[in-house]
Amino acid sequence: MSTEPPGPKGVPVIGNSGQYARDPFEFITACAEAYGDVVHFELGPIDTYMITNPADIERVLVTDDAKYTKPKFQDDAIGDLLGEGLLLSEGDTWRKQRELAQPAFLMSRLSGLSDQMVDYTVEMLDDWTGGEVVNVHLEMARLTVKIIVEAMFGSTIDDERVRTVQENLEPLGSRFEPNPFRFAIPDWAPTKENREYKRALSTIEEVVWDLIDEREGTQDGDGEEPMDLLSILLRARAEGRQTDENLRDEMVTMLLAGHDTTALTLTYTWYLLSQHPEVEARVHEELDSLLGGDRPTFADVRQMEYTEAVLNEAMRLYPPVYTIFREPQVDVRLGGYRIPEGSAVMLSQWAVHRSPRYWDDPLEFDPDRWLDERADDRPRFAYFPFGGGPRFCIGKQLSLLEARLILGTVCQEYRLEYERDEPFDLRGSLTMHPRQPMEMRLVER
Repeated sequence: MSTEPPGPKGVPVIGNSGQYARDPFEFITACAEAYGDVVHFELGPIDTYMITNPADIERVLVTDDAKYTKPKFQDDAIGDLLGEGLLLSEGDTWRKQRELAQPAFLMSRLSGLSDQMVDYTVEMLDDWTGGEVVNVHLEMARLTVKIIVEAMFGSTIDDERVRTVQENLEPLGSRFEPNPFRFAIPDWAPTKENREYKRALSTIEEVVWDLIDEREGTQDGDGEEPMDLLSILLRARAEGRQTDENLRDEMVTMLLAGHDTTALTLTYTWYLLSQHPEVEARVHEELDSLLGGDRPTFADVRQMEYTEAVLNEAMRLYPPVYTIFREPQVDVRLGGYRIPEGSAVMLSQWAVHRSPRYWDDPLEFDPDRWLDERADDRPRFAYFPFGGGPRFCIGKQLSLLEARLILGTVCQEYRLEYERDEPFDLRGSLTMHPRQPMEMRLVER
């Protein structure tokens, strides 16, 4: 077998990054279809190897995870945004922070937040009116910001600060859209993009520090110690085990990553339900039968079998995290090829979740594929929206609980109808966002 995997031909200096930047989703799909399990291309100066075989993906994330780290280029790109938070930290720093944070994400704790999640959803519904058109992505993001602040900051965030967060997400996200020439522009260069990014980052940090200061003022007392993430970190700081920088990095990471993926999952779910009325009707039937018009509870969530299948299928077709990267610390072999130390290994949910090798009719929205015998036949890592291995997303259970409670609450009141005649486009950033406003009409049930 050849020692060099196949792949598309690039151009000098920028390699294949121009093709990737024009449409990362089309590029990833075309590469997977044309070249198979291991594809070699260059993203600017970075030698990249895309892996699409679930067995190899499991090897990278689970079996041989100690041989890989988060890539240096990723740290360089988003290190000033997320710092040494859980998404980017490595080694002992990551293990210490993960162990410290874990109690905040235990299901025994999250179950007690169910009522607050429903309260925030009802509060949103109180502002909705049948017949109006809303940008459902913005609505879901505002809602999930409030929920993540309640769940992980142990606090509340007012509508003005929610708007501030929303207004500054665009310049932050734009910084990470694929750009074949960005590697050549230093962060200190006084470009319009750099200035807007720094202003947005400063504003987000101000919001986070305001929330930290407010929470810090409520830490005294003899009652039971609160187990939200911020309270845990504040206690650790008082014991000398955390610094202000640790606090900043973890809470910025939690605010941004903790709301974004859930909001996107819900956004794509609403769109898919609007395009498949037969699936929507089954969701309503399950929820009506289970809830009988009452608010959903944590106990109800466990019985939302079809609703959960709908969410799984939405994350299969539209995975908010559409690709993840690892950097081998030694030469490794994947798919029969040598992958050199220091290169970038790309594991693409987008490619694998839509592969006809692992999914029948892969572009069809079919929640039943999660409920019949097909669910037992596919490889473990044919589906990995939350990553896998020791570094799987710590917020997985929170996100799934939140999404089911929100669906269970909204679907009793409204159907959402997609307003545009044509499908939306996607843009790649740190996560996969719709390029156009997701305008949907609220139809009272």
